[in-house]
Amino acid sequence: MLRVVSWNINGIRRPVQGVANQEPSNCAAVAVGRILDELDADIVCLQETKVTRDALTEPLAIVEGYNSYFSFSRNRSGYSGVATFCKDNATPVAAEEGLSGLFATQNGSVGCYGNMDEFTQEELRALDSEGRALLTQHKIRTWEGKERILTLINVYCPHADPGRPERLVFKMRFYRLLQIRAEALLAAGSHVIILGDLNTAHRPIDHWDAVNLECFEEDPGRKWMDSLLSNLGCQSASHVGPFIDSYRCFQPKQEGAFTCWSAVTGARHLNYGSRLDYVLGDRTLVIDTFQASFLLPEVMGSDHCPVGAVLSVSSVPAKQCPPLCTRFLPEFAGTQLKILRFLVPLEQSPVLEQSVLQHNHQTRVQTCQNKAQVHSTRPRPSQAGSGRGQKNLKSYFQPSPNCPQASPDIELPSPPLMSTLMTPKTSEEEAVAKVVKGRAKASEAKDEKEVQTSFWKSVLAGPLRTPLCGGHREPCVMRTVKKPGPNLGRRFYMCARPRGPPTDPSSRCNFFLWSRPS
Repeated sequence: MLRVVSWNINGIRRPVQGVANQEPSNCAAVAVGRILDELDADIVCLQETKVTRDALTEPLAIVEGYNSYFSFSRNRSGYSGVATFCKDNATPVAAEEGLSGLFATQNGSVGCYGNMDEFTQEELRALDSEGRALLTQHKIRTWEGKERILTLINVYCPHADPGRPERLVFKMRFYRLLQIRAEALLAAGSHVIILGDLNTAHRPIDHWDAVNLECFEEDPGRKWMDSLLSNLGCQSASHVGPFIDSYRCFQPKQEGAFTCWSAVTGARHLNYGSRLDYVLGDRTLVIDTFQASFLLPEVMGSDHCPVGAVLSVSSVPAKQCPPLCTRFLPEFAGTQLKILRFLVPLEQSPVLEQSVLQHNHQTRVQTCQNKAQVHSTRPRPSQAGSGRGQKNLKSYFQPSPNCPQASPDIELPSPPLMSTLMTPKTSEEEAVAKVVKGRAKASEAKDEKEVQTSFWKSVLAGPLRTPLCGGHREPCVMRTVKKPGPNLGRRFYMCARPRGPPTDPSSRCNFFLWSRPS
């Protein structure tokens, strides 16, 4: 049996529950090892790893018993990215990053690209530069003993942001490129599995609120999936596509089978989500070899849950990993030069050492000759004359002959003369000044006391009382507006319960209240 699992992990470097007591440097590596052990699959495909090559560490990339392959985002750090971990008994014969072939290596690539003339080179590079696709090709043996080629396409498809129309265009072009590559592999005789986060809920049964969504069936992503997938319950030729949704093949009417929930609203608690993660296989492969297709909603650690399938085939491991394997990267293979290399003195040959010593001796002799020449040409104090000799320290404290001296005939006014210029105040004016000064001091003291009193009243009063929601009469939770607009940064109160169906009384009510500025 061959077990494959896909999971949008939402950051491969994030520590998972239960490993917080580990050393910080090994925390992520321990987490990855635990994830792979818990999923217990021959091939594990991860999406949204959010790691770039410069941040990838050896304990994270190389796990004992597995060979791993990564695709990184080349545009942004901590964004997108996919990775595939294969057990040593399922080592692929080829591996490739991207769908277009622009990032393929000379040896060990998968090949079979199809006709991509409708794309420009710049468009292909942009589609593959976000680290959203990774291909591994395996040899499998059927129960009849026949060997076949199986290509796994690990994908993290783009999300269409409603506020950015260009991202919807990018998403649809990515879908188109994915379909061209998958159909080219099928035409070349390989079985194909597309698995990962497709970022589209295909049918109304795959979405918690499809009935309230406007033009649900008209969504471009759902129309694309209609053309890609076969509907086993429909005999119409218009619904026959090259691939099958394996989960709906085994569970065609299972409701509430969701794989993604909003972590902000706590929607997972009431299973208020959608199914965005799939294992799609070509028709022949699914019908002949798929034994089960499953979801793992009990596995926590991400806003997605793992999905997978079991095939009645065995893997034929390759003798050597493809060049894309992380263990062959220079930083992990021991071939990359390190800073320490430049700080250690290298051994030199006797001839080189003799030439270096001779050069150093000649340099020292030349330096001594230059110093002697400088000393011989420098004038001595006795030769320079007494007027230009070195000055004595006392000379700096003597009056300069250029500074004019004060004339002895000029006299400064005496203190009695200065006192006669000032007019004395009367006793009445002094009394008025004292009264004014006293009132000013009293006013300042009163103002200072009022400020202090106001401050301590605000401190001792504590924070404002949290309002109660209207539906459950329970304390609300405060949120901050993060959407760009006139209310960006404003705070508001809303029901603290998790989001759920409107008909469920235990779900969040519609209470909303702006927070008053403090």
